[in-house]
Parts: sequence; structure tokens; C-alpha cells
Amino acid sequence: MSEKTILLVEDNPDDELLVIRAFKKANVLNEMVVARDGAEALDYLFGTGAYAGRNVSETPAVTLLDLKLPKIDGLGVLRRIREDSRLKNIAVVILTSSREQEDVIKSYELGANSYVRKPVDFNNFADAVRQLGLYWLVLNETPPQQR
Repeated sequence: MSEKTILLVEDNPDDELLVIRAFKKANVLNEMVVARDGAEALDYLFGTGAYAGRNVSETPAVTLLDLKLPKIDGLGVLRRIREDSRLKNIAVVILTSSREQEDVIKSYELGANSYVRKPVDFNNFADAVRQLGLYWLVLNETPPQQR
């Protein structure tokens, strides 16, 4: 697994397909791991549950995190990421349809790197995903991984 893996945390199958399709349209070919709830995302990141034994020193280049998730919501996932010394520096982009100002404020308070609302129109959505991929996977400079 490369350091340029994308972790998509999304419970809506339609939105999941849109993200995958938008990345392909933008020629972003990085490996994408999909977690469909907050607990699965944490299992992936911490190498527990279905991901027991995964090399947790290989962290995603960017995590695209929905807020409204089953089991553990996106803010709970973000909180756990930022509390862990091995994960606290990974890029976390909130990618959500929430328009609540409180969600924006809380996301940044908990350490989100960016907050992006999902556009309704696919072409706008594909363009937003292309820009996200370009910035977070190509232009953004990340600190060395913590071992």
C-alpha cells in the first residue's frame, strides 16, 4: 500500500460511487479504501476488527470524512484521529452535505484540515473532487509519518 492511499468514510452508496467516479474522471488513480461507518474507519486506521494485522504505519495521504455516519459519527472519528500521536497529523477533509454552521465550527475545533460541502450537481462535484485530489495528493506537503 502506498503512502498516497485515500480513505473515504461514507455511508451513502450513491455518494461513495460519485466520489469514486469523480476521482476516476479526474485521473486520480490512487488506491481508495472505503469505510462505510465510523467504527469501520477507526478499525482501518488503528488496525483492529476486520483490519487486524494491517500495517498501521501506512496512513492515508488524505481521509475524506462524512459527518453523518452510523455507529460513530464523523466528529467522533475526527476526535479519535487527533487524539492519537500516530494519526494526529494525517490530512482530514470533511466531505459532507451538512450545511449546519455548528458542524463547520466543531470540525475545525477538532482539527479538520478542510471542510467541503458536497455539490449537488455531478460536474461541480467532479470538479471539487479533482481539486481535492490535486491539492491533497500532489501539492500538499505532509510531515514524515510517525512510527
